[in-house]
Amino acid sequence: MNDVARAAQVSQTTVSFVLNERAGANIAQDTRERIWAAVTELGYRPNAMARSLRRGTSSLAGFVTDEIVTTPFAGQIARGAQDVAWKYRRILTLVNTNHQSALQQEALDTLLQHQVDAFILATMSHKAITLPAVLQGLPVVLVNAYTPDGSAPAVVPDEQRGGYEATRHLIEHGHRRIGLIDNLDASIAAPLRIAGYQAALREAGIEPDPHLLLRINGWQEAGYAGAIQLLRRPDRPTALFCLNDRCAMGAMAAAEALGLKVPADVSVVGFDDQDVIAAHLRPSLTTMRLPHYEMGCWGAEALFAGGLPPPGSTRLHCPLVRRHSVAAPAG
Repeated sequence: MNDVARAAQVSQTTVSFVLNERAGANIAQDTRERIWAAVTELGYRPNAMARSLRRGTSSLAGFVTDEIVTTPFAGQIARGAQDVAWKYRRILTLVNTNHQSALQQEALDTLLQHQVDAFILATMSHKAITLPAVLQGLPVVLVNAYTPDGSAPAVVPDEQRGGYEATRHLIEHGHRRIGLIDNLDASIAAPLRIAGYQAALREAGIEPDPHLLLRINGWQEAGYAGAIQLLRRPDRPTALFCLNDRCAMGAMAAAEALGLKVPADVSVVGFDDQDVIAAHLRPSLTTMRLPHYEMGCWGAEALFAGGLPPPGSTRLHCPLVRRHSVAAPAG
């Protein structure tokens, strides 16, 4: 700082006031310009830690997640949050806790010690979480998660509308016997997607057939087993709605094993729009896209734009991605 003061021909106090944007400092504009020119010429970097300690805050924000930064499609949440944070000249410090509560507590304590003053808590799957006690009273936004008491601003996918629109898409192609394969176990998403599926059927005057709704644990193998069971029925469905893309991949393999073609003999719709799966199946998979990037953007915008939104959940639309796995039923 002494070198900057000497180059700009001002006192160190004046330099400090300018660099720290001291409110009320009566410093002429030409003096400010000389100081910043000296900073640029000398390559001066203020001590961010010392400045944070003086201010009691920092330009850092915590982004704490259970595992999304290790997954290819949900990692879009982090990307969206970072893009918006940079717009506000805030830096996100990402911590992946791998579902370890002790690690989460340690991470939060460390971030707070470094004057991190705002937090995004994000989860891999749509779930209810308890807000850590150490964050009570601080600016916190939840992404892909919510608190049961609605005490924190949160953004989640509109799972029920997604299930409705997936089913409606099949109905609009003429399908009336639509099987559903649920392999999401005890997730929050599954019953909401199923509720949307049932609402779309009833709206079209079709009473949901409980025999066409299967719940099987697993991923691709569940989709395969479920589709084999449904497509071997004498009154087999002409379309399948699978509650995620991995399940849909298994269902498409089952159709091929039975000598059926997708979509000529059976249409298939997934959910998630996983980049590594949906676009690369043959035929490519029509699916509902989870708005991971948009949720990340929403969370950071809510945190940094000034004034948190009211507590409670905001639901974001899951858009339909039309590809080549849906057609009108044969015959």
